[in-house]
Amino acid sequence: MSPLSNAYLKPAQLQQMEPFYPLHAYVCEQCYLVQLQEFESPANIFSDYAYFSSYSESWLKHAKAYTEYMIERFGFNNTSQIVEIASNDGYLLQYFKDKNIPVLGVEPAQNVATVAQAAGIPTVTKFFGVKTATELANEGKTADLLLGNNVLAHVPDINDFVGGLKKLLKPHGVITMEFPHLLRLMEQNQFDTIYHEHFSYLSFITVEKIFAKQGLSLFDVAELTTHGGSLRIFARHTEDDTKPLTERVDNLRQLEKQTGLDDIKTYQIFAEKVRETKRKILDFLIPIKQAGKTIVGYGAPAKGNTLLNYCGIRTDFIDYTVDRSPHKQDLFLPGTHIAIHHPDKIKPTKPDYVLILPWNLKDEIIEQMAYIREWGGQFVVLIPEIGVI
Repeated sequence: MSPLSNAYLKPAQLQQMEPFYPLHAYVCEQCYLVQLQEFESPANIFSDYAYFSSYSESWLKHAKAYTEYMIERFGFNNTSQIVEIASNDGYLLQYFKDKNIPVLGVEPAQNVATVAQAAGIPTVTKFFGVKTATELANEGKTADLLLGNNVLAHVPDINDFVGGLKKLLKPHGVITMEFPHLLRLMEQNQFDTIYHEHFSYLSFITVEKIFAKQGLSLFDVAELTTHGGSLRIFARHTEDDTKPLTERVDNLRQLEKQTGLDDIKTYQIFAEKVRETKRKILDFLIPIKQAGKTIVGYGAPAKGNTLLNYCGIRTDFIDYTVDRSPHKQDLFLPGTHIAIHHPDKIKPTKPDYVLILPWNLKDEIIEQMAYIREWGGQFVVLIPEIGVI
């Protein structure tokens, strides 16, 4: 049982009843799609959203490098139309706009879309699917490049979403989607990335089937280091023969089969590994607290809320956490009620340990917070395994 991972609490809400929902991933025996039940509608999860992409410097670098690569590979220019689904605060489209390439964002969260619009990024505030795609296509907004980063896992009706991609793509257009790779999630024990706003957990073999059903073919794939190991898929209309299949597609398909992603037993073994990880984490933290040491958190990511709630780690273990985003500061983590402060709070309180919750950004965070060494402070990560740095 777990609260919604981005349902941060205001001080006045701490004494109120808080909804918890089952956090249980299921796997289909036919197509091997791993998914959660839908307990809360996307409208309630995403309409006012606390995650702003621009607060991660490494993510901005990733977005800029992607922009340059796509322009070089496919030749997008000022006659092209770039459309990003779940465009957040314009963190990526700004780099295409800087090169005078027409852009359009589609972002359901009004508070985030407003920031993008203020930065001069045209943004439509809607959820994406066949209906929205049809409306945009009728307005002449079909895409030469249709992209989405970390959105494919967030949609409960994945067939409607991919059907919308088909509808909005020009005859010779390209789709790229980035999403956490289920293979890496299981290999590296990243169970904390399972939370209610991620409806699906995706392997290449499953995504290939979903896209094929809508008349789209995956012609290339890249393995990325982002979010603990992601895939970037490249798709085209099945009837578009101008983009040949790369050998990376077949290689990845074979790798997933070799590692058992088409065998239910693989998923059952992972479930037991997660339970064992919880026991190890508590065995690590309890002696630290018994020795009178102090632990604070760094970051307030959704994944951290899964980890803390599943392991029962609350204010009896962690004094507070900090986050660079002002949209999270002065709030409290859902379920655990750990206070979120500005990072400046760490220096005067001199904790013994700083637990890095967004472990995918640990190098960036360790560099920013190196001064904790002055009083003998140490960094801790718990995923993929416990490490003191």
